[in-house]
Amino acid sequence: MSEITLNAKKREDYKESTLNQMRKKGVIPGIYYGHGVDNLEIAANELELRPIIYTTESHIVNLKFDENKSLSCILKDVQFHPVTDKPLHFDLFALKEGEVIAIEVSVQLIGNAIGIREGGILQHILHKLDIECLPSNIPSHFDIDISQLNIGDSIKVSDVKIDSVKILNDDNASIVAVVAPSVEKEPVAVDSETPAEPEVITKSKKEDEE
Repeated sequence: MSEITLNAKKREDYKESTLNQMRKKGVIPGIYYGHGVDNLEIAANELELRPIIYTTESHIVNLKFDENKSLSCILKDVQFHPVTDKPLHFDLFALKEGEVIAIEVSVQLIGNAIGIREGGILQHILHKLDIECLPSNIPSHFDIDISQLNIGDSIKVSDVKIDSVKILNDDNASIVAVVAPSVEKEPVAVDSETPAEPEVITKSKKEDEE
């Protein structure tokens, strides 16, 4: 698993108005927390955050402060603006040597499935897997080879094996599958030359007597 350095500063002002002013200047508030460590309110430049939050791979983050103190952690969560999609807040979780951690790791598909070449449709169902492992064993991502999948085939969680990593998802859950294309029913044509039924004209008893 690759490492990446993030320079940050401690912050003490928690007012929402102050935080909004920070965001307008390209500085994003965050928090560093974990088991047995003191929570630290921090802030980092958005440009430095981008390689960490805009990626499909997991990284160990070396968090550095003004006093050059470095803390090992991982990105746990990011909150985005619902309209602009800009980051509003980020969470970093402290890593401790020898302590198992739960984390999501992305799934990357490789290869070109046989079933797709035969007209099948690829369904990528699980884009991330939940795992538990020691920090030193965190994979940056999972590579899933789909090249041998025919129409009707799938790869389940139980098919993925990696040393020193426990996958928490249901073993029977499908990660990816190749399914047959749906067949649309053709509309039934109406024969325009079919003669229309004759109109039935009814008369009242009084009209018949007249």
